[in-house]
Formats: sequence, C-alpha cells, structure tokens
Amino acid sequence: VQLQAFGGGLVQPGGSLRLSCAASGFVLEAYAIGWFRQAPGKEREGISCLSSGSRGRFYADSVKGRFTISRDTATNTFYLQMNSLEPEDSAVYYCARGLVYCTLQAESYTNWGQGTEVTVSS
Repeated sequence: VQLQAFGGGLVQPGGSLRLSCAASGFVLEAYAIGWFRQAPGKEREGISCLSSGSRGRFYADSVKGRFTISRDTATNTFYLQMNSLEPEDSAVYYCARGLVYCTLQAESYTNWGQGTEVTVSS
C-alpha cells in the first residue's frame, strides 16, 4: 500500500489549489480516505474524509464550504480542492487510508502519504 500526495505550493490568500493523492496497492473505492494537515507547533488536524462507496463525507468546520474531497476510481487517485485559501490554511497536508467509514480522527487511519506543503501568503 502506497499513498503519494502532491500538488502543494505557494498561493496568495483567496486563491485555490488542488491536492492529489495517488494510491497504489489497493482499490481506492473500498476504503475510507482522508486529508489531514499539520501546521508548525500544532497537532495534526483532520479536515476532510470520504467513506468507502457512497457512504458519506465529512469536513472540519474550518474548511466547510471551501474545500471539496473527491475520488477518481479510474485512476485510483483522490483529491482535495481548496478554494478561498487563507493564511491559516498553511500547513503540511497528508492523505491517508482508513477502513470503511471515515472519521476525522487520525488514529482511525492505517496508511499515510508523505505530505505536501501548502503556504498561503501574499
């Protein structure tokens, strides 16, 4: 099982980025997937997740209405579309694989990507 996150970078406040997580070694549709982030000096925060199949998705209040999680079963890749970015969104973002139902709790996830850094600054 491997997860590789990419797509981070420097963006101005109000801008957008799309993070990608390429998954290999398992069928993406069969597992819950999630995005987490960790800013310097802060704990890792669960920001969005998507359950296996069509069982539902969740967002942290801090990103609700701005971020969208999605999954492409054809390419075994999942995404985090981030709009209206704010300086407070600056962090290293991680993708992760869970079990069936998604949660925003990191301990529910068994496999992690290496992280991609997002910096929101003018």
